[in-house]
Amino acid sequence: MGIKLLVSQLTRKHGTNNPFTIAAKKNILVLFEPLGGMMGYFNTYKRIPMIHINSDLDYTEQLYTCAHELGHAILHRNINTPFLRRHTLLSIEKIEREANQLAVELLIPDKLLIEGASIYDAASMCGVPAEVAYLKQPPSKRLK
Repeated sequence: MGIKLLVSQLTRKHGTNNPFTIAAKKNILVLFEPLGGMMGYFNTYKRIPMIHINSDLDYTEQLYTCAHELGHAILHRNINTPFLRRHTLLSIEKIEREANQLAVELLIPDKLLIEGASIYDAASMCGVPAEVAYLKQPPSKRLK
């Protein structure tokens, strides 16, 4: 299943594109804590999924970080990223790209693009960093 379809199903099921609300509905604990230079991370401890978000970020950065880490929680729940980091960078890049793509699809509604906003204007309106905006897939023709 593609990420765009997965996000569509996720937002329809939970009635929102807010990553904090979706995480809560999926019983994923979201913790805010000082993380220094790190924006956030996802882990599971004793089968409890947790998203950790840097409490020093502004709300827009926290929103994007939550969406990105929710991507890991949904797409990569059982992947041992420390192991991958030690043994192959390529796998980590793919995993990060997929988490970014889920975050972008979740936070930028197709409706904005259908109504004529550029991908970069839509990203700015939705709190998505410009450097990952290109990951947004074009709206489905059936939505027009």
